[in-house]
Amino acid sequence: MNQVGELVKGNELYQGKAKRIYATNNADILWVQYKDDATAFNGLKKGQISNKGYYNNQIASIFFQLLQKAGIDNHFVMMLGEREMAVKALKILPVEVVVRNVVAGSLAKRLGLTEGIQLAKPVVELYYKDDALGDPLINDDHALLVKAATVNQLAEIKRQALAVNEVIAPILKAKDILLVDFKLEFGLFGDQVLLGDEISPDTCRFWDIKTGEKMDKDRFRRDLGQVEEAYAEILKRLQGGVENV
Repeated sequence: MNQVGELVKGNELYQGKAKRIYATNNADILWVQYKDDATAFNGLKKGQISNKGYYNNQIASIFFQLLQKAGIDNHFVMMLGEREMAVKALKILPVEVVVRNVVAGSLAKRLGLTEGIQLAKPVVELYYKDDALGDPLINDDHALLVKAATVNQLAEIKRQALAVNEVIAPILKAKDILLVDFKLEFGLFGDQVLLGDEISPDTCRFWDIKTGEKMDKDRFRRDLGQVEEAYAEILKRLQGGVENV
């Protein structure tokens, strides 16, 4: 198939909110299948978005490959189908990293700020990845206290998160898409800290630069309608351009 050899899909290891994870005949490689299931508010709201698995798999693969070309390594290995990809088997660190360029969502609520305010510089937030606790906002000391990551690992994931922002924000701007904020997850591949999970309308806030229209999972969260159309539009712009939009 490529340098990793012919992959064979094995047993299901885990089913999350948005993906199914399978073993393969290569211990270092996992088989990821993207689902159409959608959740919000820590699983309190559930539903489905037609073809979400297809769009997110395609979109995430584009972003991962763009980052690799820019020198930011990540878990992506190759596409396996319309809804499936092969990824490196990471030991996921229980820390979610959010990078914010514009005030939106929980940041607006917590600090009483108006959505849409451009931040002077990116704001980096950490969340403890624990469904039972509702993925609480934490700082570095909290992360160390619960042994979610080491000092060096925290520094590395923040460095990489900001580097990701520097790479993809200008690319999206050229497609008339504002990268408002995004969530990243990281894991260990041996001793190496690598970007994992996905980069998609599920994990990012994308706004149309000209109209301010939301083009991400906020359309599902806020019952705005045309959710599938928004995901499809993001993929269309990444694959082509905006001259006909």
